[in-house]
Amino acid sequence: MKVLSVFGTRPEAVKMAPVVRYLAQTPGIESLVCVTAQHRQMLDQVLSLFEIVPDVDLNLMQADQSLAQVTAAVFTHLDPVLARLKPDWVLVQGDTTTVMAAALLAYYHRIRVGHVEAGLRTGDKWQPFPEEINRRVAGAVADLHFAPTEWSRQNLLRENVPDERIRVTGNPVIDALQSVVNMPPPPEVTSLLYKLGLSQDANPSPGNRLVLITAHRRENFGKPLENICTAIRQLADHYQSQVQFVYPVHLNPNVQVPVYRMLGKVPNITLLPPLDYLPLVHLIKRSTLVLTDSGGLQEEAPGLGVPVLVMREVTERPEGVEAGTVRLVGTDVERIVNQARLLLDDPVAHAAMARAVNPYGDGQAASRIVKAILEHG
Repeated sequence: MKVLSVFGTRPEAVKMAPVVRYLAQTPGIESLVCVTAQHRQMLDQVLSLFEIVPDVDLNLMQADQSLAQVTAAVFTHLDPVLARLKPDWVLVQGDTTTVMAAALLAYYHRIRVGHVEAGLRTGDKWQPFPEEINRRVAGAVADLHFAPTEWSRQNLLRENVPDERIRVTGNPVIDALQSVVNMPPPPEVTSLLYKLGLSQDANPSPGNRLVLITAHRRENFGKPLENICTAIRQLADHYQSQVQFVYPVHLNPNVQVPVYRMLGKVPNITLLPPLDYLPLVHLIKRSTLVLTDSGGLQEEAPGLGVPVLVMREVTERPEGVEAGTVRLVGTDVERIVNQARLLLDDPVAHAAMARAVNPYGDGQAASRIVKAILEHG
Protein backbone atom coordinates (compact mmCIF):
# COMPACT_ATOMS: atom_id res chain seq x y z
CA MET A 1 0.00 0.00 0.00
CA LYS A 2 1.45 3.35 -1.08
CA VAL A 3 0.62 6.27 1.25
CA LEU A 4 1.56 9.83 0.32
CA SER A 5 1.55 12.39 3.16
CA VAL A 6 1.18 15.97 1.89
CA PHE A 7 1.80 19.01 4.10
CA GLY A 8 3.21 22.50 3.81
CA THR A 9 3.28 24.45 7.09
CA ARG A 10 4.91 24.01 10.47
CA PRO A 11 1.73 23.00 12.34
CA GLU A 12 0.96 20.39 9.68
CA ALA A 13 4.50 19.04 9.87
CA VAL A 14 4.43 18.81 13.67
CA LYS A 15 1.17 16.87 13.67
CA MET A 16 2.07 14.68 10.69
CA ALA A 17 5.60 13.83 11.92
CA PRO A 18 4.45 11.04 14.29
CA VAL A 19 2.19 9.64 11.56
CA VAL A 20 4.99 9.70 8.98
CA ARG A 21 7.31 7.99 11.45
CA TYR A 22 4.77 5.26 12.21
CA LEU A 23 3.97 4.72 8.52
CA ALA A 24 7.67 4.23 7.78
CA GLN A 25 7.91 1.55 10.49
CA THR A 26 4.83 -0.39 9.36
CA PRO A 27 5.30 -3.51 7.18
CA GLY A 28 3.19 -3.52 4.05
CA ILE A 29 3.21 0.27 3.64
CA GLU A 30 5.36 2.33 1.28
CA SER A 31 5.42 5.76 2.91
CA LEU A 32 6.14 8.83 0.77
CA VAL A 33 6.23 12.49 1.79
CA CYS A 34 5.48 15.53 -0.35
CA VAL A 35 5.90 19.02 1.07
CA THR A 36 4.46 22.07 -0.63
CA ALA A 37 6.61 24.37 1.55
CA GLN A 38 3.74 26.83 1.88
CA HIS A 39 5.87 28.07 4.82
CA ARG A 40 9.48 27.35 3.89
CA GLN A 41 11.68 28.29 6.85
CA MET A 42 9.21 27.29 9.56
CA LEU A 43 8.57 23.97 7.82
CA ASP A 44 12.24 23.10 7.39
CA GLN A 45 13.13 23.31 11.09
CA VAL A 46 10.38 20.78 11.92
CA LEU A 47 11.56 18.43 9.16
CA SER A 48 15.04 18.63 10.66
CA LEU A 49 13.85 18.12 14.25
CA PHE A 50 11.86 15.00 13.37
CA GLU A 51 14.40 13.79 10.78
CA ILE A 52 11.96 13.77 7.87
CA VAL A 53 13.44 13.86 4.37
CA PRO A 54 10.71 14.62 1.81
CA ASP A 55 10.51 12.51 -1.31
CA VAL A 56 9.06 15.50 -3.17
CA ASP A 57 9.58 19.18 -2.32
CA LEU A 58 7.42 21.54 -4.35
CA ASN A 59 9.05 24.62 -2.79
CA LEU A 60 6.04 26.85 -3.48
CA MET A 61 6.65 29.68 -1.01
CA GLN A 62 6.83 33.12 -2.57
CA ALA A 63 6.79 36.48 -0.83
CA ASP A 64 3.38 38.13 -0.41
CA GLN A 65 1.41 35.34 -2.11
CA SER A 66 -2.34 35.67 -2.09
CA LEU A 67 -4.53 32.75 -1.07
CA ALA A 68 -5.51 32.32 -4.71
CA GLN A 69 -1.88 32.17 -5.81
CA VAL A 70 -0.99 29.56 -3.15
CA THR A 71 -4.01 27.46 -4.12
CA ALA A 72 -3.20 27.66 -7.83
CA ALA A 73 0.43 26.71 -7.18
CA VAL A 74 -0.52 23.63 -5.17
CA PHE A 75 -2.93 22.48 -7.89
CA THR A 76 -0.42 23.07 -10.69
CA HIS A 77 2.61 21.49 -9.05
CA LEU A 78 1.03 18.62 -7.11
CA ASP A 79 -1.05 17.37 -10.04
CA PRO A 80 1.88 15.75 -11.94
CA VAL A 81 3.22 14.30 -8.67
CA LEU A 82 -0.02 12.42 -8.05
CA ALA A 83 -0.10 11.28 -11.68
CA ARG A 84 3.46 9.94 -11.41
CA LEU A 85 3.38 8.36 -7.93
CA LYS A 86 -0.17 6.96 -8.10
CA PRO A 87 -0.56 6.52 -4.32
CA ASP A 88 -3.36 4.44 -2.83
CA TRP A 89 -3.93 7.08 -0.14
CA VAL A 90 -3.19 10.77 0.27
CA LEU A 91 -3.01 11.92 3.90
CA VAL A 92 -3.59 15.58 4.76
CA GLN A 93 -3.80 17.27 8.14
CA GLY A 94 -5.91 20.11 9.43
CA ASP A 95 -7.15 23.16 7.58
CA THR A 96 -4.48 24.96 5.54
CA THR A 97 -4.62 25.92 1.87
CA THR A 98 -2.32 22.95 1.19
CA VAL A 99 -4.85 20.61 2.84
CA MET A 100 -7.82 21.92 0.87
CA ALA A 101 -6.06 21.87 -2.51
CA ALA A 102 -4.33 18.51 -1.99
CA ALA A 103 -7.53 16.80 -0.86
CA LEU A 104 -9.50 18.12 -3.83
CA LEU A 105 -6.72 17.20 -6.26
CA ALA A 106 -6.54 13.66 -4.86
CA TYR A 107 -10.30 13.42 -5.43
CA TYR A 108 -9.79 14.47 -9.07
CA HIS A 109 -7.32 11.59 -9.40
CA ARG A 110 -9.71 9.17 -7.66
CA ILE A 111 -7.18 8.63 -4.87
CA ARG A 112 -8.52 7.91 -1.39
CA VAL A 113 -8.07 10.72 1.13
CA GLY A 114 -7.39 10.43 4.85
CA HIS A 115 -8.02 13.63 6.82
CA VAL A 116 -6.04 13.91 10.04
CA GLU A 117 -7.60 16.20 12.70
CA ALA A 118 -10.99 16.01 11.01
CA GLY A 119 -14.27 17.40 12.24
CA LEU A 120 -13.17 20.70 13.78
CA ARG A 121 -15.84 23.34 13.23
CA THR A 122 -16.82 26.80 14.42
CA GLY A 123 -19.92 27.02 12.24
CA ASP A 124 -18.80 30.46 11.01
CA LYS A 125 -17.16 30.43 7.58
CA TRP A 126 -15.28 33.64 8.35
CA GLN A 127 -13.76 32.49 11.68
CA PRO A 128 -11.12 31.30 11.34
CA PHE A 129 -10.53 32.53 7.79
CA PRO A 130 -9.84 30.67 5.52
CA GLU A 131 -9.36 27.58 7.70
CA GLU A 132 -13.04 26.88 8.37
CA ILE A 133 -13.77 26.42 4.67
CA ASN A 134 -10.49 24.59 3.99
CA ARG A 135 -11.33 21.84 6.46
CA ARG A 136 -14.91 21.58 5.25
CA VAL A 137 -13.67 21.03 1.68
CA ALA A 138 -11.21 18.38 2.87
CA GLY A 139 -13.99 16.74 4.84
CA ALA A 140 -16.30 16.68 1.82
CA VAL A 141 -13.91 14.43 -0.14
CA ALA A 142 -12.24 12.41 2.66
CA ASP A 143 -12.67 8.64 2.72
CA LEU A 144 -11.44 8.32 6.30
CA HIS A 145 -11.85 11.02 8.92
CA PHE A 146 -9.42 10.88 11.85
CA ALA A 147 -11.28 12.89 14.49
CA PRO A 148 -9.18 13.96 17.46
CA THR A 149 -12.12 13.88 19.91
CA GLU A 150 -15.68 12.65 20.29
CA TRP A 151 -16.89 16.23 19.80
CA SER A 152 -15.24 16.28 16.36
CA ARG A 153 -16.85 12.93 15.55
CA GLN A 154 -20.27 14.32 16.41
CA ASN A 155 -19.70 17.28 14.07
CA LEU A 156 -19.00 14.86 11.23
CA LEU A 157 -22.03 12.72 12.01
CA ARG A 158 -24.22 15.85 11.86
CA GLU A 159 -22.83 16.42 8.35
CA ASN A 160 -23.97 12.91 7.38
CA VAL A 161 -20.50 11.36 7.29
CA PRO A 162 -21.02 7.59 7.73
CA ASP A 163 -19.90 6.48 11.19
CA GLU A 164 -17.78 3.66 9.73
CA ARG A 165 -15.60 6.27 8.01
CA ILE A 166 -14.78 8.09 11.26
CA ARG A 167 -12.10 7.06 13.77
CA VAL A 168 -11.58 8.91 17.05
CA THR A 169 -7.78 8.78 17.33
CA GLY A 170 -6.71 11.62 19.60
CA ASN A 171 -4.60 14.42 18.19
CA PRO A 172 -1.09 13.53 16.95
CA VAL A 173 0.15 16.86 18.31
CA ILE A 174 0.25 15.10 21.70
CA ASP A 175 2.38 12.33 20.16
CA ALA A 176 4.77 15.01 18.87
CA LEU A 177 4.76 16.92 22.14
CA GLN A 178 5.66 13.83 24.16
CA SER A 179 8.54 13.04 21.82
CA VAL A 180 10.25 16.44 22.20
CA VAL A 181 9.34 17.74 25.67
CA ASN A 182 12.04 15.68 27.37
CA MET A 183 14.77 16.79 24.97
CA PRO A 184 17.24 19.24 26.56
CA PRO A 185 16.15 22.88 26.24
CA PRO A 186 17.95 24.52 23.30
CA PRO A 187 20.49 27.32 23.91
CA GLU A 188 18.15 30.07 22.73
CA VAL A 189 15.76 29.21 25.57
CA THR A 190 18.37 28.94 28.32
CA SER A 191 20.04 32.18 27.21
CA LEU A 192 16.68 33.99 27.01
CA LEU A 193 15.71 32.90 30.52
CA TYR A 194 19.11 33.99 31.83
CA LYS A 195 18.76 37.37 30.11
CA LEU A 196 15.30 37.86 31.64
CA GLY A 197 16.50 36.85 35.10
CA LEU A 198 14.24 33.79 35.23
CA SER A 199 15.12 30.38 36.62
CA GLN A 200 15.02 27.31 34.37
CA ASP A 201 12.12 25.81 36.32
CA ALA A 202 8.71 27.42 36.52
CA ASN A 203 7.42 28.39 39.94
CA PRO A 204 4.77 30.90 40.98
CA SER A 205 7.03 33.23 42.94
CA PRO A 206 6.88 36.93 42.04
CA GLY A 207 9.61 37.93 39.62
CA ASN A 208 9.96 34.42 38.20
CA ARG A 209 6.83 34.23 36.06
CA LEU A 210 6.67 34.16 32.27
CA VAL A 211 3.64 34.75 30.03
CA LEU A 212 3.96 33.45 26.47
CA ILE A 213 2.00 35.26 23.74
CA THR A 214 1.21 34.41 20.13
CA ALA A 215 -1.26 36.32 17.96
CA HIS A 216 -1.35 36.21 14.19
CA ARG A 217 -4.82 35.11 12.95
CA ARG A 218 -6.06 36.82 9.79
CA GLU A 219 -9.42 37.60 11.39
CA ASN A 220 -7.55 39.51 14.12
CA PHE A 221 -5.69 41.80 11.70
CA GLY A 222 -6.39 45.48 12.33
CA LYS A 223 -8.39 46.63 15.34
CA PRO A 224 -8.61 43.22 17.10
CA LEU A 225 -4.80 42.86 17.08
CA GLU A 226 -4.44 46.43 18.32
CA ASN A 227 -6.80 45.56 21.18
CA ILE A 228 -4.67 42.54 22.00
CA CYS A 229 -1.54 44.71 22.06
CA THR A 230 -3.27 47.27 24.28
CA ALA A 231 -4.23 44.53 26.74
CA ILE A 232 -0.67 43.13 26.78
CA ARG A 233 0.71 46.62 27.35
CA GLN A 234 -1.66 47.16 30.30
CA LEU A 235 -0.68 43.81 31.81
CA ALA A 236 3.00 44.55 31.39
CA ASP A 237 2.62 47.97 33.00
CA HIS A 238 0.69 46.47 35.92
CA TYR A 239 3.17 43.67 36.67
CA GLN A 240 6.44 45.39 35.64
CA SER A 241 9.22 43.52 37.48
CA GLN A 242 6.89 40.69 38.56
CA VAL A 243 6.15 39.09 35.16
CA GLN A 244 8.07 38.80 31.90
CA PHE A 245 6.04 38.72 28.68
CA VAL A 246 7.56 36.94 25.65
CA TYR A 247 5.97 37.32 22.22
CA PRO A 248 7.39 35.51 19.16
CA VAL A 249 6.03 37.75 16.39
CA HIS A 250 4.76 36.31 13.10
CA LEU A 251 6.57 37.60 10.01
CA ASN A 252 3.41 38.89 8.33
CA PRO A 253 3.61 42.73 8.13
CA ASN A 254 -0.01 42.90 9.33
CA VAL A 255 1.31 41.51 12.62
CA GLN A 256 4.84 42.91 12.73
CA VAL A 257 3.95 46.56 12.22
CA PRO A 258 1.35 47.05 14.99
CA VAL A 259 3.10 44.75 17.49
CA TYR A 260 6.49 46.45 17.25
CA ARG A 261 4.86 49.91 17.21
CA MET A 262 2.78 49.27 20.32
CA LEU A 263 4.96 46.89 22.35
CA GLY A 264 8.52 47.36 21.10
CA LYS A 265 9.72 49.64 23.91
CA VAL A 266 8.04 48.09 26.96
CA PRO A 267 10.79 46.92 29.37
CA ASN A 268 9.25 43.61 30.45
CA ILE A 269 8.00 42.61 26.98
CA THR A 270 10.45 40.67 24.80
CA LEU A 271 9.60 40.48 21.10
CA LEU A 272 11.23 37.61 19.22
CA PRO A 273 11.29 36.25 15.68
CA PRO A 274 9.08 33.17 15.17
CA LEU A 275 10.41 30.25 17.22
CA ASP A 276 11.28 26.77 16.08
CA TYR A 277 9.12 24.02 17.53
CA LEU A 278 11.59 22.73 20.13
CA PRO A 279 12.23 26.12 21.80
CA LEU A 280 8.53 26.92 21.59
CA VAL A 281 7.66 23.74 23.49
CA HIS A 282 10.23 24.55 26.18
CA LEU A 283 8.91 28.10 26.54
CA ILE A 284 5.36 26.74 26.91
CA LYS A 285 6.63 24.30 29.54
CA ARG A 286 8.31 27.19 31.41
CA SER A 287 5.30 29.54 31.22
CA THR A 288 2.82 30.44 33.93
CA LEU A 289 0.19 31.40 31.36
CA VAL A 290 -0.28 31.39 27.57
CA LEU A 291 -2.19 34.07 25.67
CA THR A 292 -2.85 33.04 22.08
CA ASP A 293 -5.12 33.12 19.05
CA SER A 294 -3.53 30.03 17.49
CA GLY A 295 -4.97 26.54 17.29
CA GLY A 296 -2.06 24.30 18.22
CA LEU A 297 -1.24 26.03 21.49
CA GLN A 298 -4.78 25.30 22.70
CA GLU A 299 -3.77 21.63 22.53
CA GLU A 300 -0.08 21.77 23.46
CA ALA A 301 -0.16 24.02 26.54
CA PRO A 302 -2.81 21.93 28.36
CA GLY A 303 -0.62 18.91 27.66
CA LEU A 304 2.05 20.63 29.76
CA GLY A 305 -0.32 21.85 32.50
CA VAL A 306 -0.28 25.51 31.42
CA PRO A 307 -3.56 27.51 31.36
CA VAL A 308 -4.51 29.12 28.04
CA LEU A 309 -6.53 32.25 27.31
CA VAL A 310 -7.70 32.19 23.69
CA MET A 311 -7.95 35.65 22.14
CA ARG A 312 -10.59 34.78 19.57
CA GLU A 313 -14.36 35.14 19.43
CA VAL A 314 -14.95 31.46 18.62
CA THR A 315 -12.86 28.29 18.78
CA GLU A 316 -13.08 25.03 16.87
CA ARG A 317 -11.59 23.33 19.94
CA PRO A 318 -14.31 23.69 22.58
CA GLU A 319 -13.19 20.46 24.28
CA GLY A 320 -10.47 22.43 26.05
CA VAL A 321 -13.02 24.99 27.24
CA GLU A 322 -15.31 22.23 28.53
CA ALA A 323 -12.40 20.46 30.25
CA GLY A 324 -11.33 23.71 31.93
CA THR A 325 -7.84 23.88 30.38
CA VAL A 326 -8.73 26.74 28.01
CA ARG A 327 -10.78 29.91 28.38
CA LEU A 328 -12.16 31.96 25.47
CA VAL A 329 -11.66 35.72 26.05
CA GLY A 330 -12.06 37.28 22.60
CA THR A 331 -10.23 40.48 21.72
CA ASP A 332 -11.85 42.83 24.22
CA VAL A 333 -9.12 44.67 26.15
CA GLU A 334 -10.85 44.63 29.53
CA ARG A 335 -11.74 40.95 29.36
CA ILE A 336 -8.21 39.87 28.36
CA VAL A 337 -6.71 41.94 31.18
CA ASN A 338 -9.19 40.78 33.82
CA GLN A 339 -8.90 37.09 32.98
CA ALA A 340 -5.10 37.21 32.80
CA ARG A 341 -4.90 39.02 36.14
CA LEU A 342 -7.22 36.44 37.71
CA LEU A 343 -4.87 33.62 36.72
CA LEU A 344 -1.73 35.54 37.68
CA ASP A 345 -3.09 36.71 41.05
CA ASP A 346 -5.24 33.79 42.22
CA PRO A 347 -3.28 30.53 42.79
CA VAL A 348 -6.51 28.55 43.21
CA ALA A 349 -7.92 29.72 39.86
CA HIS A 350 -4.59 29.00 38.18
CA ALA A 351 -4.31 25.52 39.70
CA ALA A 352 -7.85 24.63 38.61
CA MET A 353 -6.92 25.19 34.96
CA ALA A 354 -3.40 23.79 35.21
CA ARG A 355 -4.55 20.48 36.70
CA ALA A 356 -7.51 19.89 34.38
CA VAL A 357 -7.27 16.80 32.16
CA ASN A 358 -6.07 17.44 28.60
CA PRO A 359 -8.87 16.21 26.29
CA TYR A 360 -6.72 15.83 23.18
CA GLY A 361 -5.32 12.36 23.57
CA ASP A 362 -2.77 10.00 25.07
CA GLY A 363 0.07 10.17 22.55
CA GLN A 364 -1.06 7.12 20.54
CA ALA A 365 -2.91 8.88 17.71
CA ALA A 366 -0.40 7.96 14.99
CA SER A 367 -0.69 4.23 15.64
CA ARG A 368 -4.50 4.43 15.53
CA ILE A 369 -4.42 6.36 12.23
CA VAL A 370 -2.12 3.85 10.53
CA LYS A 371 -4.11 0.91 11.88
CA ALA A 372 -7.32 2.39 10.46
CA ILE A 373 -5.75 2.80 7.00
CA LEU A 374 -4.61 -0.83 7.03
CA GLU A 375 -8.02 -2.02 8.13
CA HIS A 376 -9.76 0.00 5.44
CA GLY A 377 -7.48 -1.49 2.77
